Amino acid sequence: VQLQASGGGLVQAGGSLRLSCAASGRTFSRYVSGWFRQAPGKEREFVAAISRFGRSTLYADSVKGRFIISRDNGKNTVYLQMSSLKPEDTAVYYCAVKPYELGLDAKEFDTWGQGTQVTVSS
Repeated sequence: VQLQASGGGLVQAGGSLRLSCAASGRTFSRYVSGWFRQAPGKEREFVAAISRFGRSTLYADSVKGRFIISRDNGKNTVYLQMSSLKPEDTAVYYCAVKPYELGLDAKEFDTWGQGTQVTVSS
């Protein structure tokens, strides 16, 4: 499988962005999808994940209430709608997929996209 993330950019604090991650190569609906991010000098951290058919979601406390993860299995795409963005949301955002159950451990995600830069100015 290949994952292609897009939608990053520069936005002012309080603004919104929607990230997309398009998958190809295998049946997308078989896999949990997730978003992670890595800021300069920091470790990669979990942002959000969504179950195979979108019935369940997980969010990091830092983004809960501001970000929404969704997926369209017909388009093999997962989205991350980000609102009320803060400068501390600045990072490279990565999409990833994993088999089996919903989870937030990056080590369980076996396929990763290339990342898209999100920069939030104050």
